[in-house]
Amino acid sequence: MVVEGIARRIARSLLPALLCLGLAACGSDPTPATSASSPPVVTPPEPEPEPEPPSEECGESFGGTYDAIQSVIFERRGCTADACHGSGMAGGLDLRADASFDALVRADSVGSELRRVEPTKVKESYLYQKLAAATDPSLVTTTIAGSPMPFSGAPLSPEELEALRLWIEGAAPREGSIGDEFGGNRVAELLDACLPPPDPVVIEPLAPPASDDGFQMAMPPHAIAAATEVEICYAEYVDLRDEVPARFLSPDGNLIYVNGQKVLADPNTHHNTLSYSGFGAEMVDAPEFGRWECADGPRVGEECDPLDAGSCAGAQCRSEIKNSVACIGFGPSGGGNGATPGSRVRTSNGRPGFFAEFPSHGIFYWNSHAFNLTPTDLVHHQYYNVYFTDDLRFREVGFQDTSRIGIAAGTPPFTKAEYCHEYVLPEGIQLIRLNSHTHKRGERFTMELKSTGELLYDNPFWDDPIEVTYDPPRVFDSPDVEDRTIVYCAVYNNGVAPDGSPDPASVTRKSFKPDRTDCRPVACAEGRIGEPCNGANDHAACDTSPGTGDGMCDACPITAGLTSDDEMFIILGGELEVVE
Repeated sequence: MVVEGIARRIARSLLPALLCLGLAACGSDPTPATSASSPPVVTPPEPEPEPEPPSEECGESFGGTYDAIQSVIFERRGCTADACHGSGMAGGLDLRADASFDALVRADSVGSELRRVEPTKVKESYLYQKLAAATDPSLVTTTIAGSPMPFSGAPLSPEELEALRLWIEGAAPREGSIGDEFGGNRVAELLDACLPPPDPVVIEPLAPPASDDGFQMAMPPHAIAAATEVEICYAEYVDLRDEVPARFLSPDGNLIYVNGQKVLADPNTHHNTLSYSGFGAEMVDAPEFGRWECADGPRVGEECDPLDAGSCAGAQCRSEIKNSVACIGFGPSGGGNGATPGSRVRTSNGRPGFFAEFPSHGIFYWNSHAFNLTPTDLVHHQYYNVYFTDDLRFREVGFQDTSRIGIAAGTPPFTKAEYCHEYVLPEGIQLIRLNSHTHKRGERFTMELKSTGELLYDNPFWDDPIEVTYDPPRVFDSPDVEDRTIVYCAVYNNGVAPDGSPDPASVTRKSFKPDRTDCRPVACAEGRIGEPCNGANDHAACDTSPGTGDGMCDACPITAGLTSDDEMFIILGGELEVVE
């Protein structure tokens, strides 16, 4: 089970850190994951930790992730020198220990519209872009002003840059320690540092738009027990008609004209989607929704009336939470869900002239797929700002190819493989964006034009994929099919370390599989790591010597599926449609 597997991995990853820190306490700056007004958490039985000798001692101990970044990256690299970002404050940036966090996190940058560090948003964090420009320019996703950083001296190592990326992606906390998608603490490994156990990090709420600019849909928060991955669905009744200026409403008032969004979610998110069921207020009592209750606030857990905005004393009223992939099968029959074409709400892309139509009232479905890779229960949040428009010239029409979605299934443990497929763009398409989707073993995703070999797309981040945009749109109108064919490829890494050795921490493992998925082990993940074995009961074959009991037959081929521990292979894009 995922509870047992992740908890076991957490227990193992903590032992060296606790030894180095002398059982030091974690930082207290992140917002507590639970409180008197938080949703109740059902905690699974605590598994027995498996003792394991500590790994090689780390270079230095730190009280939290940011402390390690401050010391290893900013100070050792000379960034805090007086002539740089010390007392000289080059570019207005002070990176000395007592000032650096406030000077970076949510702070405006010089020479860019981006903030220096935007929590959870690596592509919108100018610090990362400036540093990546020196270390690996292929990772830069925006135009940068001036020289790459550091201005003098060697660029950051790939390990240092990746540690910084993980901290930003993990909500850039001031205190505490962030985990990683494999249940360990990769920042500690990358920086050769001892760090405390991972903490839940709760983001600062996203400020809603001004009332004349847009509105906010906040996901009713839900609990995730320690060491658990969940995918759930629940409903919320929303009526925005009295909040939207008339010029942004359709003549009948049932639709809002919108263009652009801003989303902020806790860093333990795999995905959150919002769909419109098609049902109105008359359906809130349908038995399929179960009991409606307050999601948070002073009446958390109490029954509420979804049609009464004051029923939860300022908090949100939601339906019963149910386990569901993409909300398939959720709610009364005949309604839309996350898998029904056209049911997911659309907000367009924020470019001038584009628009989408957003339902102004009715029952919406929230689909939340999230994980908790810490030993502490947490509460999951997401904020979703949507912006109005009255410029109704263009629509964005999305497309995707899922015809080979499970192409990586069967990739053996401790191997790396690349798979490719082709997608033919329609003749005359006006392409405005390209994107990709894999899960956590998708190491790199590329797209090339078949006729010329032109590289159209190169993405190294499975969890925050790059989006390539074309403004003006790129037109593909050749009658030659090869001129419109995209060859898209992904490299999947099933447990190969950077030096080519077997990596049991990142290989697909049966004991770490979420409840919705399974696999049959064919290789040793402990003991004789990488050697063949025959199923989950063949641990003895993995012992370093007969009878030692230190082996574990646990490493599996990659599996296809919907959890983050399975794999997908999808190309996505958008094209311009002119509204007549």
